[in-house]
Amino acid sequence: MALMDFIKKQFIDIIQWTEENDGTLAWRYPMRDMEIQNGATLVVRESQMAMFVNEGKVADVFMPGTYKLTTQTLPVLTYLKNWDKLFESPFKSDVYFFSTRQQIDQKWGTPQPITIRDKDFGMVRLRAFGNYAYRVADPKLFHTEISGTRDVYTVDDVDGQLRGIILQHISTAIAASGVPFLDLAANQMIFADALAKDLSPALEKIGLKLEGMTVQNVSLPEELQKILDQKIGMGMVGDDMGKFMQYQTAQSIPKFAESAGQGGGIAGDAMGLGAGVALGQVLAQNLQQGLQGGAAHQQVAPAAAAAAVAPAAMKPEDVMATLEKLGELKSKGILTQEEFDAKKTELLKKLV
Repeated sequence: MALMDFIKKQFIDIIQWTEENDGTLAWRYPMRDMEIQNGATLVVRESQMAMFVNEGKVADVFMPGTYKLTTQTLPVLTYLKNWDKLFESPFKSDVYFFSTRQQIDQKWGTPQPITIRDKDFGMVRLRAFGNYAYRVADPKLFHTEISGTRDVYTVDDVDGQLRGIILQHISTAIAASGVPFLDLAANQMIFADALAKDLSPALEKIGLKLEGMTVQNVSLPEELQKILDQKIGMGMVGDDMGKFMQYQTAQSIPKFAESAGQGGGIAGDAMGLGAGVALGQVLAQNLQQGLQGGAAHQQVAPAAAAAAVAPAAMKPEDVMATLEKLGELKSKGILTQEEFDAKKTELLKKLV
């Protein structure tokens, strides 16, 4: 029986690996019912490394090149197997190949907003994404820590672990960069460099080397982005509150008009009428403040208070249109005669 087993065995003369697909990090040479012939040839191509493992213990590691397998080229394996220096019999050993070329365009991102501390905004929740590249640098460490005895270990197998490591280091990388959130968009390379510097030691612990890191986008959640936009708008107008109020008033007019139109019936007309009169007064005040300069700009608050007390002037056609609306409301019983007369007297005082 032992003789038949010996006959069935195949002896390996050449050990090599030609990568068929992208994304393979580690590959085990198939050794079932096979033994390595003494003096066999090991071919390790550029962008590869090979490693012999004997009964779970890492033996010899080979860089790119062509090797004749003897006790001289396998010193660690020879020691582990207690071979005589002149052994000639075939032997069994697990042989692993590792791809050392760059694994490029690996994606990373924050599936949920992460909270960081910012010197301008305090605590901020942000999103970020980009890509990175890495390679296997230490096959022994990668084998013992990550890939193990699997026949094939790919980029997809380690992707989740690497994404998690990156997310753990984003907050500390932003702090290390010293760049405020508002400046991150314009300094993404600084952020990427800080993230790479903080991330590299973590990858080295599992036998990988980080070759490149990019940050393609940094953004706030939508609700915080609106608040930031308002803050930016305030910063653009600076201390000129007159211009800011003019801008706010102009932005509000279409919204008031739309609300009045959707109110429907007499109530909607009344709301539209009141909103129109109020907005007309505010707009007139703001336009007047905007035209003032020099010393008048320093007195915006007193001028606004005085304008709020004094009745705003109206054109005769506007007064007549308003009176007609009020008359319709009185005829339909919504306004009493006393309320109509009081409003009429008030409007007549506002004639230009």
